[in-house]
Amino acid sequence: MRGLASRAAAQGRSAASSFVRGSSPSVWRLARPVRSASTQPRRAPAPAVTASAAPRDRLAPGGGRRSMADAPANGGGAAASAPPPPDPRLVALRRLMAAADGGVGVAAYIVPTEDPHMSEYPPDTFKRREFISSFTGSAGTALITRDAALLWTDGRYFLQAEAELGPGWTLMRGGTPTCPEARRRRSGPRRPPRRARSTLPAARRRRRAPAPARPQLNDWLAESLPAGSRVGFDPFCHTVESVNKLRARLAEKGLVAVPLLADGNLVDGVWGDARPGLPVAPLRLHEQRWAGQGIAEKLQEVRSKLGGVGADCFLATTLDEVAWLFNLRGSDVPHNPGPPAVGDALRAGGVEVRPYEALVGDVRGRAAGKARIAMDFTKVSYAVYQAAEEAAAAGPRGRKRSASDAVVTPGGAAPGAAVDLSSPIVAAKAIKNAAELEGMREAHLRDAAALSEFLDWLEREIASGRTLSEVEVDTHLTARRAAQPGFIEPSFPTIAGANANGAIIHYRAAEGSCKTVDGSTLLLIDSGGQYDCGTTDITRTLHFGTPTAHQRRCYTRVLQGHIGLSRAVFPEGTPGSAIDALARLPLWADGLNYRHGTGHGVGAALNVHEGPQSISTRYWITTPLQVGMIVSNEPGYYEDGGFGIRVENLLAIVEADTEFRFGGASFMAFDDLTLVPISTRLIDPALLRPEEEAWLDAYHARVWEAVSPRLADKPSALDWLRRNTTPLKEQLAAAGAAGAAVPAAV
Repeated sequence: MRGLASRAAAQGRSAASSFVRGSSPSVWRLARPVRSASTQPRRAPAPAVTASAAPRDRLAPGGGRRSMADAPANGGGAAASAPPPPDPRLVALRRLMAAADGGVGVAAYIVPTEDPHMSEYPPDTFKRREFISSFTGSAGTALITRDAALLWTDGRYFLQAEAELGPGWTLMRGGTPTCPEARRRRSGPRRPPRRARSTLPAARRRRRAPAPARPQLNDWLAESLPAGSRVGFDPFCHTVESVNKLRARLAEKGLVAVPLLADGNLVDGVWGDARPGLPVAPLRLHEQRWAGQGIAEKLQEVRSKLGGVGADCFLATTLDEVAWLFNLRGSDVPHNPGPPAVGDALRAGGVEVRPYEALVGDVRGRAAGKARIAMDFTKVSYAVYQAAEEAAAAGPRGRKRSASDAVVTPGGAAPGAAVDLSSPIVAAKAIKNAAELEGMREAHLRDAAALSEFLDWLEREIASGRTLSEVEVDTHLTARRAAQPGFIEPSFPTIAGANANGAIIHYRAAEGSCKTVDGSTLLLIDSGGQYDCGTTDITRTLHFGTPTAHQRRCYTRVLQGHIGLSRAVFPEGTPGSAIDALARLPLWADGLNYRHGTGHGVGAALNVHEGPQSISTRYWITTPLQVGMIVSNEPGYYEDGGFGIRVENLLAIVEADTEFRFGGASFMAFDDLTLVPISTRLIDPALLRPEEEAWLDAYHARVWEAVSPRLADKPSALDWLRRNTTPLKEQLAAAGAAGAAVPAAV
């Protein structure tokens, strides 16, 4: 599982944007590696301060992370004990903050994960939040004030952030009742949360002190900084929508948001010469066989959406949109096949290729020439939007307003050149055509063969008494995938978490610090592959010995949730949030839950995290699930310091064959793309209902039928597949005959 969002748009030397207009489209690319993503003249940077990253496993004094109660508001508050030595990176950044904007300075500076293309997984050169905070997770926003350093992230990364943040940082646990997500602000007093019953043995239950309130980032700024304070940000790394929300919230308290365009990104000034350069990777074309549509057909589809909003052209700046639109793939960023460059293939398709550095100037030129430019305010950077609005204000239209004063209502047209339009490319690539679906099915068959060989090897190694490291598990799995035809790279870094590491939802094993795997290990493996025809993402949880009764119960509840969602039938127009509970109900019955979404969209030979669809508790995501979309199904359960469990398949949404069609509506269902046996060793059969056991047996029968021909010349793997796809009762009987402890079915 890689969120959700967010596994993501690639970014790098290929950093590309695209204009679609009535004549030939344009695409902007870098002609050579550069240090900065800026396309505007910027002041000379302050002297660089090179600082090595803080140790990622360092804890605050007393062995813990600072709580929100320790975070100074307005920079105040005296420490109860001697403070740790200041982080030289924060010292240098605060020096640049004081000198920013011509010496006026800013009281706070926001460092998001995103790059100028709003990539979920930016390349190393744009990993500014990681550099300044040492937090390596893919989701999070850092805020640095004169006296405080805070990191907001979601439940997938709480344990990871606690381990990686240095003692000068405060972790803000986003999405929890005490730190609600952006659209979950409530009015009036909030009731304290009720304590849920636990299935843990009484001796393992712990009472925790009530957590102090942890507000959203914008709310924290508004409530913590004095009136008149200035909050700085790099306008190339924030969307139009996010800046408008920030400005509106700060204005309520007399604060000012300041786009620091001329200063450049302040973190780059701290990073200095140690900052990695932009990557270089070759372009490859995505075959028409797997794309299903040519460039011209896709362009026409996008152009058809412009007339309704009165726009002359559409600007796309996220790299997966550009990759899909022009049937390009690359590997500037590992695991995300966005376009690394553009060249002859685009020219042959009637696409004009422009220098990457010319983008902002070209946007200004079109805006000054009275063009109405449609752009998705949730994806385009504020810097590009600001350039269009300023040019329109100063151009032939004669507007006197300043773009920096505009707060645009989401979904409505801006008063100047920019028109807010939900990206038609995002919607189009989310619904796969027949060729894309065929490619995804083929990718999953190749992946299933690789996984079967790998799991056969792993089981034999553990049975022989060998102890493996998590890194060895990762390496061998990748090697099995690499042997498959059309394999390009993993679709994201493999998560091989043994015991407690499995509870770190986006864990990455490293030599020297990873755990070992043996017959007593509960092992979570979340992995995927990028193939020339499609993208895979699969999680299996394994145990090669005798799991505890508690582990069996938790695993069975997760599996029941997985089956419940997979069996769902729902009417057209249903958003993912309406069925998310189907995967959680068995866990809720035991007082258990998980802190991540149940399903994310997946691209066709593109990003492993793709929108706009989602299956989660984020009820404000109202995009209906539609036939042709692909989503993950990945409920889980995690015990901090104990173990992690997750079962994940990718699903294609298909039309359901229902007896009736109430109100003339069509109904939809899920079809499993992932075809790898689900481990039965952890199942407590007494908890399974007959229909759930029937689903599991039918799934395994389908796996055998589809995958066994691909293992005809691999006798050991074929035998493993046969043993692990027999009906559940036969597997349990075989395990009992072999001497394994198996709970009795009722």
